Amino acid sequence: MKNIFYALLFSLVSTGIFAAGPCNVSGGKINILANEFTTYRIFMDEVKKCAGSEADFNVTHSVDHNKLQVAALSANPAEFSAKLVTNGSITTLMNDGLIRPLDDLVGKYGGDLINDNQKITIDGKIYAVAFMANAQHLWYRESILNELGIAVPSTYEEVIEASKKIQASGKMANPYGAAFQAGWNLGQEFVNMYLGHGGEFFKAGSAELNINNDQGIATLNMLKRLTEVANPDFLTQDTNAVKEEWESGNLALMHIWNSGAASILDDEGDQMIKADTRLAPSPSVAGGSKPATTLWWDGFGIATNTSDEEAEASFRALLGAATSTEMANNNPNATIWLIKGYSPGDTAGPVVDAANRGATPYPSLPHMSLLHGALSTEIVEFLQGNESAQKALDDVEAAYIAKAEEQGFL
Repeated sequence: MKNIFYALLFSLVSTGIFAAGPCNVSGGKINILANEFTTYRIFMDEVKKCAGSEADFNVTHSVDHNKLQVAALSANPAEFSAKLVTNGSITTLMNDGLIRPLDDLVGKYGGDLINDNQKITIDGKIYAVAFMANAQHLWYRESILNELGIAVPSTYEEVIEASKKIQASGKMANPYGAAFQAGWNLGQEFVNMYLGHGGEFFKAGSAELNINNDQGIATLNMLKRLTEVANPDFLTQDTNAVKEEWESGNLALMHIWNSGAASILDDEGDQMIKADTRLAPSPSVAGGSKPATTLWWDGFGIATNTSDEEAEASFRALLGAATSTEMANNNPNATIWLIKGYSPGDTAGPVVDAANRGATPYPSLPHMSLLHGALSTEIVEFLQGNESAQKALDDVEAAYIAKAEEQGFL
């Protein structure tokens, strides 16, 4: 998976697909489950356009897509014919055989349309087609940092120092923002920070957990320090809520997804704040050189429990969007599109920087979702000040072991 991601990111325009897509689906039902953010809506508008007026087209955007996907695709027939997936969510679906190999459809419709590096191939079979790359990184308000003589932070220690200086100036009470919402978002914050501390989630060659250590303690303590300069309601704030805080002028520093640029830097809202917004690389932590973030690809998979007719119709429409040079270049700052002919916009730099500095792709391991789930709930009490970091890690380990034994990983 790591090699797949780097191949994707560094072949943006050097090799690839041709622009035409197998659009104008004449029949078949297309029903897609997707996350909710601006870039996905841009992509889905292109999917609908490609499908054509005769297709029975529907898409459900939900921030709870990861909670919905297993039950929805386990039904027979599945509630959705396709799902937008990432290197984080695909393994959960593959564990239960809920998405189908795409080799036949790629052979029939792909041909020269799909760059080989867009084909997410696992155990020799294609299970997804990638269309974008993403990562979380730092954003800052240039005028505020300049006025207070603060250099752009390159470490999390400097982020905290800068935030406290802004607080002391009286400009902002809670100048830092990140997606600390209890649940998947909070788990992801731990994942980023633990990797930044040089941690390994599992012992080599096994599903045995490896976070109950000094690096795990340091990770939790750093997250706690960051929440102390963030909104007191941080456990309720997902990426969309943090973006709203930013656009309201309540933040000077934040660490969110690169794809947020599509809405943060658009022509709506307070243009003075948008003009003052700058993107920076993801900080390192604890003297390390790697950024405390993860690299991601986003793509689409087709449900196993859907008819071949619906699978084919859905694949064609999604493929048309995933090969649309016009869509990519009309929206260059929406994300890093993995499409031939795409000219990266002004916002691509922090993601490329993360890759150049050795950021780790989110682990595509079948048991990673179990750890992420345990982190999502078991570190809340620590961040609320109700238990120690050691107790939180003990709870994470116990929750993970119970699930891993239940599912046969341990």
